[in-house]
Amino acid sequence: MTNRPRLLHDPSRERDACGIGLVADVRGRASRELLDRALAGLAAVGHRGAWAADGVTGDGAGVLLPLTAALTGSPGTGLAMVFQREPGARVLVEDACRAEGLEPAGWRDVPTRVAALGSTSLASMPRISQLLLAPCTHADAELRAHRARRRAERYGHALYVASLSFRTVTYKALCAATQLNAFYPDLNDPALAVPFAIFHQRFSTNTAPSWERAQPFRFLCHNGEINTIEGNVAWMEARERARGLDEDLAPALDVSGSDSAVLDNALELLVRAGKDVTEAVTMLVPPAWQNDPRIGDEERALHRYHALLVEPWDGPAGLVYTDGSTCGAALDRNGLRPLRVSVTSDGLVAVASETGAVPLPEGGAVKRARLGPGQVLSVDPQHGLRLDAQLKGDLARRRPYAEWVADSIERSEAGEPGVAPDGDLAARQALHGYTREELNVMLRPIAQSGRDPVYSMGDDAPIAPLAGRPRPLASYFRQRFAQVTNPAIDHLRERAVMSVATLLGPRAALEHEGSVPTLTVLPSFLLHPAGLETLALDRVAVTFTAEEGLAAALDRIVAGAAGFVRNGARLVCLSDTEAGGDLAAVPALLALSATHQHLVHEGLRTACSLIVESDEPRDTHMVATLLGYGADAICPRLALESVARLAAADKVGGDRPTPEDAQRRLLAALEDGVLKVMSKMGISDVASYRGARLFEAVGLDHVLCDRFLGGTPSPVGGVGLDRLEADALARLSASREVKPEL
Repeated sequence: MTNRPRLLHDPSRERDACGIGLVADVRGRASRELLDRALAGLAAVGHRGAWAADGVTGDGAGVLLPLTAALTGSPGTGLAMVFQREPGARVLVEDACRAEGLEPAGWRDVPTRVAALGSTSLASMPRISQLLLAPCTHADAELRAHRARRRAERYGHALYVASLSFRTVTYKALCAATQLNAFYPDLNDPALAVPFAIFHQRFSTNTAPSWERAQPFRFLCHNGEINTIEGNVAWMEARERARGLDEDLAPALDVSGSDSAVLDNALELLVRAGKDVTEAVTMLVPPAWQNDPRIGDEERALHRYHALLVEPWDGPAGLVYTDGSTCGAALDRNGLRPLRVSVTSDGLVAVASETGAVPLPEGGAVKRARLGPGQVLSVDPQHGLRLDAQLKGDLARRRPYAEWVADSIERSEAGEPGVAPDGDLAARQALHGYTREELNVMLRPIAQSGRDPVYSMGDDAPIAPLAGRPRPLASYFRQRFAQVTNPAIDHLRERAVMSVATLLGPRAALEHEGSVPTLTVLPSFLLHPAGLETLALDRVAVTFTAEEGLAAALDRIVAGAAGFVRNGARLVCLSDTEAGGDLAAVPALLALSATHQHLVHEGLRTACSLIVESDEPRDTHMVATLLGYGADAICPRLALESVARLAAADKVGGDRPTPEDAQRRLLAALEDGVLKVMSKMGISDVASYRGARLFEAVGLDHVLCDRFLGGTPSPVGGVGLDRLEADALARLSASREVKPEL
């Protein structure tokens, strides 16, 4: 085992649960009174935050406001809000702006009252400055500002750009909600009148708060957890690499930030690519449109088209957002965070985590409501207040989404079960590490009932590195689960909000409009061999000989897959059908993860789908790991043949299913098992679970995890590639016995 030190806490897994709100005038009338109401609303949700040991420092609070002449001195002037950590940061920001055709007009040290802060906050307080930008006549001024910020962010910890825009500015600090306007005198200026404001009080659930992680960010405030953040980041990286990296810019997603910060990055990227901000929100956090009979055909086509472009950012999410013109609020598909809405007779809209947080004018009529699961609202001067049905109807009618979808998809099925094999399966079962216990206490009950067997005392088998015999690679992994404020989804009674529909084929760019390259739609991620044969596949053999070795085989496999994709392959199938004789099987999970990771790095992953055709997967956990490391579809060939053989020999019991029924029950049980795993993570759509790598390794070498498994955490180290190779060759040797022992 290796002894390379690792932290047990992974700082990349940042989560928070917070208080959020929005105050806006439906006719766009600016007033000082509106800002006062927003600041009062922020103070009212202060109890949703926490305090440091000094009793004064909060988890972070802030407001996002439209730019006005009271802040910039003249209309049309842009503003960069900068947290400086090192000398020379100002020059870096100025150079970044000039490189994008923006002219710096001077710096201003933002007035602050440090007496409002606690000692913990003061110890890490940056120098807070604002750079004024001369009015920009270019139509793409906001895109230039976005690129300028990313240029500046290449310099890492030297600075943090809280906002850089000609439309909005973010005032935030490592303080409590009640301290924000005391810390920033700008917010108390009587001349500061705004038509809307969004606010946020952070509650840092499992991390140390910081100035940079305080919210709002540049577009949104978020209350909740994005449970699929690792997968979302991986797929966005794949898209960015497919487009081609710009070495002059920092990556589009700042993975050092919290899940909320990364979601904000993704929203900004979509808006800067030309998407309407509300449409971009519904793309990233869609409702449960697949199975909801209340959704009309036009709206369903809108969401189906978005699903062709991007996977959901899934998890509990209450959002308030703005692009500087339109502002709004949205909830995730399960509605797991509260958002209460009040609308007064004179056109004031207040949205907050709690009813009554924002003080309303006295004497007028007030309509009260709450956002439901998957719902969204928006406010802008042109359209006023638009609630969910009207808003999504307007979005759906902007483009011929139904026509685009019809031109872009073809439907296929999982295929029909095959006949029971005639020959003995023991050699193949030994080759892939099957045991008698798995056949008798797992596969047989599944074929009998169509459900995973349930045991009262759980799994008492030793962990993989301490087992007395080689275990499948998947057994070294443990599923991570949502840890803080997520109620698990009931995958049996709440199936309507969950989806296992699978798309196969190349993906278009996020900003694409119009029909996309044809995608094959499957009802599930599991296939019978007959269904696999209906697809136009390019197969890569995932086998190796003792002379070649496992490391060289992996290099050959990833190079072969990349070669197929460069030559136009849409569906690449990793197959171990040739295993046996002198050919050992490469662990399917290892081959898949290495290929997925290589294609992402080469900018090819979005050009194809990866399908696994393997004798190895035979239980829910194995299937879940394959999905989690990037498989688009899976054909568990030997598991299907094994239950078919048991049924043909009348060894299943129960209602004595036919071989065909036994195979259908196996796929149904595996699908249901994966849904159960997803539900414990608070994930509703398999598209979000796919590639998310929501696992920890127990007993695997750090180098192996970093090189082939996407950096999966393995806190204690363990076995490396040489051990996995030896295990595979030992199974190959066992399969050659006259009577293989399981």
